[in-house]
Amino acid sequence: MANLPLIIYVHGFNSSPASWKAQRLVAHMQSIGREQDVLVPSLSASPAEAIEQLQAIVQAHRERFITLVGSSLGGYYSTWLTEHYLNVRTVLINPAVYPYRLLENWLGENENIYTHERYQLTHEHLAQLHALDIPEIFDPSRYVLLTQTGDETLDYREAVEKFSGSTQYIQEGGSHGFDAFDEWIPMILAFSEGKAIVPPATTLTVLAQQEA
Repeated sequence: MANLPLIIYVHGFNSSPASWKAQRLVAHMQSIGREQDVLVPSLSASPAEAIEQLQAIVQAHRERFITLVGSSLGGYYSTWLTEHYLNVRTVLINPAVYPYRLLENWLGENENIYTHERYQLTHEHLAQLHALDIPEIFDPSRYVLLTQTGDETLDYREAVEKFSGSTQYIQEGGSHGFDAFDEWIPMILAFSEGKAIVPPATTLTVLAQQEA
């Protein structure tokens, strides 16, 4: 199975590999005997350091096709990587589109909810985020957007607009954590392998479906 894509879960702000979605993805990969094909790096709170970590992983596996699963801020990082590496495609989970605006409310001391690491979020960190902004998506077909209207942290419409040319599934209700994420994992793996993707029979209504 060496020719199968590598799946990299990219966690969001104040999150970690211990997050529920990351753990569900790892458990699924283990259940199908592909635990060697999934990575969940623990990212620095510094955006510049986080993107360097991710670049190092992508470059270390440059001979493979890679699918990033980017959640929230992880979706923002994943977008930058997808636009810079031809062997990368991305599934976006309630992605942050303008994190350098949103995180102005988090300036000062923060604590990671999983690791309990304390750190200072500074204006320099926001500038680092702004430097990673991608004004225009070059190839929308390399993205799938999964978003829920009940996201209490982000305005889902920003991602819908940003990735308007990509395949999108917009669900009514839900949350920023993306309810029932595990039901979408088979579809994520199908996308990673270039197969036809079919949404699950989920308990949340798919309000809109747009094919790339």
